[in-house]
Amino acid sequence: MAYIMQPPDELMTGAFLPAMRHLVAVRLRSQGFSQNKISSLLGVTQASVSLYLSSDPAKAYRVLSRFSISRVQADRDSAFLADAIRVGPVEGLKALGGIWTGLLGAGAVCPAHRGMYPALADCEYCVEEYGRHRGAMSETVTEVAEAVRLLEESPDFAAVMPEVSVNIACAAGDATTPGDVVAIPGRIVKVRDRAKAMLPPEPGSSAHMSRMLLLTRSRRPELRACINLRYDRAVAALLSRYGLRTLTLGRHAGEGAVDPTAEALERRLKSYAPSFDALVDEGGSGIEPNVYLFGKGAKEVVRLALRLARAHSAA
Repeated sequence: MAYIMQPPDELMTGAFLPAMRHLVAVRLRSQGFSQNKISSLLGVTQASVSLYLSSDPAKAYRVLSRFSISRVQADRDSAFLADAIRVGPVEGLKALGGIWTGLLGAGAVCPAHRGMYPALADCEYCVEEYGRHRGAMSETVTEVAEAVRLLEESPDFAAVMPEVSVNIACAAGDATTPGDVVAIPGRIVKVRDRAKAMLPPEPGSSAHMSRMLLLTRSRRPELRACINLRYDRAVAALLSRYGLRTLTLGRHAGEGAVDPTAEALERRLKSYAPSFDALVDEGGSGIEPNVYLFGKGAKEVVRLALRLARAHSAA
């Protein structure tokens, strides 16, 4: 009974969080942020940031390895967090919470926790409490992988791929954070006139697509997936031909915004916005026009995208 006051949160605040802050600070510095700005984004003192930047990141990687986090995964998570906190403190908190609860649910924190408190050797609380989502997550990863395979097999899809490449995002269960959304790390790129995913789908892999999907789900929770395509006159005509309801954001400035398209969508949703099946981003300075298709599943939005691609190629 003495151990009921020794939760795994101690490991979060004492080990995981400082190590992740270290890697995020290094990443933000590499992106040109000053120490003052980094300290503001991380919510720590400038002295702490200075210490992070002057220390060897190898220590942070060693700490994170206690939670079965590889160096590759640590880099990916820290990049995801850096993007999230640039959007705002709430997004950063959601991203951090999603990563940590994912570790709890997977049992990755258990060895370190039991090492501290041997009496908890038989404890399965975190796996039972936070791992309930894992079945849905595994199914969603498989669903996105199958959807990607359909894109990669298509001889027509490259015709509607934008210069910024493509990604698919799909919500697992009652997704509320970016960590609950499966996407493709590094996006889907064009290789010899065919689509090719750079890596297999993973949860929390695209801050932008996750945000676009979660914002849309706040209005239409039945929509679980989205995909982005190029937007031109031919695509606009096809959207109309197939009777897709569109919401147009209009041209907007990208300067000074972390995610200008998501921020424009958020502003629009706070005002009046009709129900829509596709979101048209007309772009702006440094922003390529794109259209985002939404549906109830990854394969549903991919089949719609392929239908548009075939018609686009035949035009």
